[in-house]
Amino acid sequence: MRRPQRPHPRINYPPPPGLDRLSLNIYWEARSEPPLGQLAVAAVTLNRVDHPAFPDDVCSVVFDGGEWPRHRCQFSWWCDGKSDRPRDMAAWQTARAAAEKVLSRRYNDPTGGALWYHADYVRPPWANALAPVTRIGRHVYYRES
Repeated sequence: MRRPQRPHPRINYPPPPGLDRLSLNIYWEARSEPPLGQLAVAAVTLNRVDHPAFPDDVCSVVFDGGEWPRHRCQFSWWCDGKSDRPRDMAAWQTARAAAEKVLSRRYNDPTGGALWYHADYVRPPWANALAPVTRIGRHVYYRES
């Protein structure tokens, strides 16, 4: 008589490096965006990680510019002086799922390699020197010209 097989113990792998920071970036920059818009914000973050002009890890890219005075960060939520703790848990879970997908590289970059973006209701001076790539949700995406 065969003994029933024991189930394999659940293995808890550590989260990928940068998961929490990328999740926060998606949450604060794009929580009201459609799923494609959230992936696009995450893609810009990873495009920067892969580009030699930016830091080479997610945390450093997200926190880039934090040494400057308020409102000089690459991602505005990081140095706006407000709490960074997510308040909407459903939006947080959605942002985290998008971050996991992007960090596993199981997605196609909807931005075409963009390194910058801004909300469509502002026109930052730096945008004039860049090539617009696409618009997704309320964000306009750019890459080097």
